[in-house]
Amino acid sequence: MRLLRNLALVVAAVALPLGSALAQSTVKWLHIEASPAQVKIWEEVARGFEATHPGVKVEMQFLENEAYKAKLPTILQSKDRPHIIYSWAGGVLKAQVEAGVIEDISAQAKGYSDQIAPAAMSAFTIDGKVYGLPMVLSQVGFYYNKELMAKGGVDGTKIKTWDDLLAAVKALKAAGVTPIVVGGADKWPLHFYWTYLAMRQGGKPAFDAALRGENGGFEAETFVKAGELFKQLVDLQPFQNGFLGFKNQPAVGYFGDGKAAMTLAISNVYQLQRALAANKTGLSDDQLGWFDFPTVPGGKGDASDTLGGITGWLVTKGAPKEATEFLKFFISKDVQTRLAAGNFIVPVVSGADAGFVSPFMRTIAQNLAHSKYHQNFLDQTLGPSVGRVVNDATAEIAGGSMTPKDAAKAIEAAWKQGN
Repeated sequence: MRLLRNLALVVAAVALPLGSALAQSTVKWLHIEASPAQVKIWEEVARGFEATHPGVKVEMQFLENEAYKAKLPTILQSKDRPHIIYSWAGGVLKAQVEAGVIEDISAQAKGYSDQIAPAAMSAFTIDGKVYGLPMVLSQVGFYYNKELMAKGGVDGTKIKTWDDLLAAVKALKAAGVTPIVVGGADKWPLHFYWTYLAMRQGGKPAFDAALRGENGGFEAETFVKAGELFKQLVDLQPFQNGFLGFKNQPAVGYFGDGKAAMTLAISNVYQLQRALAANKTGLSDDQLGWFDFPTVPGGKGDASDTLGGITGWLVTKGAPKEATEFLKFFISKDVQTRLAAGNFIVPVVSGADAGFVSPFMRTIAQNLAHSKYHQNFLDQTLGPSVGRVVNDATAEIAGGSMTPKDAAKAIEAAWKQGN
């Protein structure tokens, strides 16, 4: 009996450290990145973190962009919610913080955040509290296929004004080339047009006044005129057949396949069009061009004003402290330099832009550096409810089922209701 008791004590003594060694803290990380090449680097970074943090496992999960937006509110209410989630900041982040599902990581971010561009860091800070870390700056602009533009006798480098763009569309159509491809089914790619036109028309003062409810808010002349200018383009039928049935990723692949001359898109499409092209090669630097969104007649906005995102990651309520530690490891100068060298991102960490190899991406970084007014995506800035109305109204102008004036009225009504 004594022998059995002693044996049991030995087994228990051995089992304790073994169980302790096997105990792990799992960090669940939900992302929307569709580029396999970029995800491969992320996976390598995650494995590197695990190697230097014994007992910690980083578990990556993927959701497609639109599915992510649709499911996230439900996911965040789950007890089994991921610990790190993708974010476009803005009003959506504010709503999530108010819902009590995002963790305040101010203490862990203290000091570390000093290496991040202040404008990027401020997007993830509310009332002085840090709820996440930014990773990428982006700009929306026109990509173009040099070969297809040449077929229509169009020089993309000379498109500076709205009239230049309309003339290019007409010339391309006359040459039998599809001028522009857009993922109209997702709606938000169409809101880029309306937002940029409002920016070029009224500049930052017009948006600030609308947010304060002054001068008619989003029913002001600036926003009605933006819709009217967009309708000018729509009336030329510039988009691919069935554009309202195209989701964004197939539209990006369509551009990468050389089936349309232009696309108004986020700067990460530089790599994404290659990943989503049928041949997985897409357009090379020699085939690809870029021009900034054109100015409009009588516009008060500056030609250097940019539309884009400041995107990054949030830590959800109750996440283990290792979630923030991983983000600090992930959004480091070394990793950001590596991603910049692969032309995947415009980095937010100081000095990481030294990794740029592509002149194309360096141009985007310079544009953002020179921009005095960078407008975050309106469907994020205005919050989920109002943002949805912006996207819907823009898509309805494109589809011909809503007038520019009614679109502006709908957006103003949604903004008033939510504020």
